[in-house]
Amino acid sequence: MSSDSGEGTQVASSQPSGSRRPVYKVESTGNFWHDAREAFKRISIADDFQRLGEMPCARNSLMSGIASGVGVGVIRIMSAGFLVGSHWAVGTFMVVSLGTWTVCQRNIEAERRKLQKVVEEMPKRFIKQKDKTIDESGGSREA
Repeated sequence: MSSDSGEGTQVASSQPSGSRRPVYKVESTGNFWHDAREAFKRISIADDFQRLGEMPCARNSLMSGIASGVGVGVIRIMSAGFLVGSHWAVGTFMVVSLGTWTVCQRNIEAERRKLQKVVEEMPKRFIKQKDKTIDESGGSREA
């Protein structure tokens, strides 16, 4: 980290130049509203939408939500009218998108835990294998 002469000003320089993650410069003036407005100016919604495919589970959950929202909305529009049907479409989109995103995130976390467990067990396996080979080779030399 490198620091400038200003109070509370720091810029992270340890990230590679090709990194797509933003590096924020923290400058606190002590005024909450001014600091919040300056922080909001740094948020780029267009960049978030461009990186939507890189976010885990986002694409699949949004596609599921859109498809189910359109399906339920069309059926409800035909049976109950446009306003009721559009409310059902938006509600279905929200419920299905959040539900599929939650399930996907849970599955990713479970896979991450399994992988961590395997990584932790690897040294123990090698130690057990070395002990077996030492016992086997030691027993064959004496015989």
